Amino acid sequence: QLQASGGGLVQAGGSLRLSCLASGRTFSRYSLGWFRQAPGKEREFVTAIGRSSSSTYYADSVKGRFTISRDNGKKMVYLQMNSLEPEDTAVYYCAAVETIMTYTPITEEDYRYWGQGTQVTVSS
Repeated sequence: QLQASGGGLVQAGGSLRLSCLASGRTFSRYSLGWFRQAPGKEREFVTAIGRSSSSTYYADSVKGRFTISRDNGKKMVYLQMNSLEPEDTAVYYCAAVETIMTYTPITEEDYRYWGQGTQVTVSS
């Protein structure tokens, strides 16, 4: 089970940090991802982190502005979002799947567990 939090309303140029708490005892075996869905659009990949924190992937639209990280001891995955733009407005979902060490999925079809989503609204 995944529980996302941290969304809210922020002005363009501002920052937010999303958090996602996982339950279960094998968190370190999971790759984790963040996806988002804007109104009227399909859900899209934002970022992912593998079992090794050095393995991270970002959508081109958020590179240099967003940072994903994980804390295995707390069973948490974070999404630090800086320099937010109105185009970042969406419901953000965290996702998880158990993977081998060397593989980090970046498509939603590859993820098994999903959080409930948290709304991020960026005003211009």
